[in-house]
Amino acid sequence: MNRRENLKLLFTGSIGTGLLLTNCTPDAQKIPPPPPVSGTIGGRTDEEVLRDQKLMAEHFFTEEEKKKMTILVDIVMPKDAESPAASEVGTVDFIDFMMIDQPSNQTPMRGGLMWLDYEADERFGKTFLELNQDQIMEIIDDVAWPDTAKPEFEGGVKWFNLVRNFAATGFFSTEAGWKYMDYQGNKVNVWDGVPAEVMQKHGVSLPEQYLSLYLKPEDRGRVAEWDADGNLI
Repeated sequence: MNRRENLKLLFTGSIGTGLLLTNCTPDAQKIPPPPPVSGTIGGRTDEEVLRDQKLMAEHFFTEEEKKKMTILVDIVMPKDAESPAASEVGTVDFIDFMMIDQPSNQTPMRGGLMWLDYEADERFGKTFLELNQDQIMEIIDDVAWPDTAKPEFEGGVKWFNLVRNFAATGFFSTEAGWKYMDYQGNKVNVWDGVPAEVMQKHGVSLPEQYLSLYLKPEDRGRVAEWDADGNLI
C-alpha cells in the first residue's frame, strides 16, 4: 500500500465518511453532555477542563499493543519525501486518547489487535511482532481493501477500517498533516471579479449600464458614504 492509494481509500466511498470521527455512537448519544456552569466564551468550562485532565491521565494500550499500532499507522501513513510517518507525529498517542474518549471502540480495537497474533500464528507460527515486513503485509493486504477482500475477512476489514480512520484523523490533525495536504486556512484575499480574458473567451461581458456601480480595485479600501436619502455617494 502506498500513500496515494491510502488517500484514495480514505476519501472515496463509504470509508471516507469515517475519516472525521465523531462521538456519535449509540452509547454516547444516551449520555447528555453536562451543562456549562462557568468559563468564558470560546474557552473551556471547569467541567471540560477536569474531563480533559482525567482523559489525559488514562491510557488504553499496553506496550505490546502500542508497538502493533505503531506498525499499523505507519502502513496507513508511511514516511515519504513529503512528510513524516504517522507514528512520528504522535498518532498512536492520539488513538490511545480516543480509545479513552470513545470507550465503545475499545472492544473492537483490542479484538483486532488480538486477531493479528492469531492470524500470524496460523500462517507463520509466530506472534505479529515477530513477523518480517512481507509477512505483515500479507496479513494486512487481506483486510485493507474492502472491495476485494474475501468474505472470511469481513470482520478484519471492519477493524482495519477503524484503524485507518483513526490513523488518518490523527495524522491530518497535526501540522505535518496540514502541510502534506497543503492546507492554507483562511487567508486575506480580494475578488476583482471574473478576469476580462476569461469572459472574452466565453463570449460574455459585464452589462455596461452597471459598470459605474461595480467596485473598482483601486477603491476597495475606501469607506462607503451615503446621502440623506440612503443613496451611495
